[in-house]
Amino acid sequence: MPNRLASEISPYLQQHADNPVDWYPWGPEALDRAKEEQKPIFLSIGYSACHWCHVMAHESFENEEIARILNEHFISIKVDREERPELDQIYMEAVQMMTGHGGWPMSVFLTPSLEPFFGGTYWPPTQRHGMPGFKQVLTAVVDAWKNRRDEAVKQGQQLADMLRDTRLSDGEPGAPDIRLLRSAETTLGRGFDRIHGGFGSAPKFPHPIDLRLLLRLWRRSGRDELLSMVTQTLDRMAAGGIYDHLGGGFHRYSIDERWLVPHFEKMLYDNALLSVAYLEAFQATGRARYSRTVRETLDYVLRDMTDPLGGFYSTEDADSEGEEGKFYVWTTAELEEVLGADRAATFARVYDVTPEGNFEGANILNLPKPVDAVATMLARDHDSLEAELAESRCRLFGVRSHRIRPGRDDKVLVSWNALMIDAMAQAGVVLNEPRYTEAAVAAARFLLEHLRDERGSLLHVWRDGRAVHPAYLDDYAAMAHALVTLYEATFEERWIDEAMLLADEIVARFADAEEGGFFYTSAEHESLIARKKDMLDSSIPSGGGLAAAALLRLGKLTGKSEFLETVDRALAASTKLMERAPLGTGQLLLTLDAWLGPAAEIVVLAAEAPGENEAFLGELHRRFLPNKVLAFRDGRASVARSAALDGIFAGKQPIAHGPTLFVCRNFACEAPVSGRESALAAIDALAGSKE
Repeated sequence: MPNRLASEISPYLQQHADNPVDWYPWGPEALDRAKEEQKPIFLSIGYSACHWCHVMAHESFENEEIARILNEHFISIKVDREERPELDQIYMEAVQMMTGHGGWPMSVFLTPSLEPFFGGTYWPPTQRHGMPGFKQVLTAVVDAWKNRRDEAVKQGQQLADMLRDTRLSDGEPGAPDIRLLRSAETTLGRGFDRIHGGFGSAPKFPHPIDLRLLLRLWRRSGRDELLSMVTQTLDRMAAGGIYDHLGGGFHRYSIDERWLVPHFEKMLYDNALLSVAYLEAFQATGRARYSRTVRETLDYVLRDMTDPLGGFYSTEDADSEGEEGKFYVWTTAELEEVLGADRAATFARVYDVTPEGNFEGANILNLPKPVDAVATMLARDHDSLEAELAESRCRLFGVRSHRIRPGRDDKVLVSWNALMIDAMAQAGVVLNEPRYTEAAVAAARFLLEHLRDERGSLLHVWRDGRAVHPAYLDDYAAMAHALVTLYEATFEERWIDEAMLLADEIVARFADAEEGGFFYTSAEHESLIARKKDMLDSSIPSGGGLAAAALLRLGKLTGKSEFLETVDRALAASTKLMERAPLGTGQLLLTLDAWLGPAAEIVVLAAEAPGENEAFLGELHRRFLPNKVLAFRDGRASVARSAALDGIFAGKQPIAHGPTLFVCRNFACEAPVSGRESALAAIDALAGSKE
């Protein structure tokens, strides 16, 4: 018989519904039983695209003997970290305190009072490779609970006390200034891999937020080596196996330092964040290869990761047919069968396909050399070679589409969706692709309609028509931020009204008015052993960093001083954190860069909405102006207006048939410029301004 997980909406929990383990979801039934029976809790946290989660499930949670021990001695709770990130946040920190490292699956043992006293990550079922077996771990914990319970409870209480510390740093808040950005620049330079791009060694993660920060540091200083760090990394990633050369989109990370062998899962947030990084690089350099990567990535999301109602799905697994990467790899024989001998030989030469393979006897497609270099080596015309490769990729993609696909987690998460809305909205106007903007609008409408409770508050997750769990800080913050972007892409002012509602909730329910910063949960969330602040980036930008960014943009657009004061307190409280951990505070540093300026409020007015205005706005969007806020109105009386924006337009009138441009800083405006050419010249001057 299926266990209690069968009725949950999470695909990850449903994957464990037929385990012999007597699993509970996190909730009163399990927690009350642990207290009544005074049994320890075994808490297992993972997610559907996690390879080692699947391994441990097969090896241990399907094992009848291990299930018997768990069922007899523990209350076993299974949690989807994407569905309950606050639990993952608290207990991952506990595991890191206990072991010095973390990861998924996370396995942690709790007292009935929910205090962690022992934990780890993946354990094999029996001892091997220097790791204790899970059965051995369970036996030791059972013995400790029976014979040394006081020690276990004391350790749990001590860990819980440490977890409750919400201070972002010792001492008084600092004064955030330019030195923090320069320190981050030094740290990024020191960790940069000058051979392969990226930061650090294997395993290597993309670090899109840090790349965006480097673009801003380059814009401040004009130092070309900073831009080179960005372009080298983006070029090597897009050429590597971490990128899906047939279907578009990026895998999670590379297990080697040269971006060849990825961990094959695909995450919505990675593709959103990387799309924005490549898009900004396109704005900064004009290089078409970056816009192509953005298009292919977003086309992948629209094709494979979009719900018919408009929301975006969460992940695709690394595994298919029980093997990691099987869906994506090729042999030379398979190429020849699809393309014929001659075209297969050319494709193999370009994409590093060999009889011996570069991954477990098969081949991950990648570009060891640029296509133009291979064209020279083959004495081929570059354009004709590109056309042949495009046709070959299309044919291979068609064949691949008939393979058994990796599993897909089709739940819709607000924060991850908001990151993709932000990417789609920006790409739509920068690349002049309305379908991306339309997808952003559809997703925003879906979230605001389907992921709210009866009071209008956001909910965190939706699947199969059900939305559950009160939204977290990053849901509110990412959504408010995305709605500002959506306004700047469409100039539909209702998005500002929606963003303002969310921003008011952020200040009222998540901001720490006394010490600065933002809590991850509101006071209305379930009371846990700790209420954590969320100011450090993880695989997604920190909720606190996103909240500060959204409040800053809205404060600049609407003049609401409470938003700007909240940003000021958050940055001041996080100064020591940014100083100590620049690689973990990229989103805060992006906000600090905008806070310090140079930044501008750009207001564009027009008597009506002819094509000339649209062309000018398109040119404006294509400039790399990362710290601007943008407002536009024309003379149409039928368009709904937001009272929140009236202040930024007050006293301004169009002075010509074409666009009239106002460049303002801290709400003080320069003389207006009218006409397309004069306005573009003013924008170019603004784009070229330095620190």
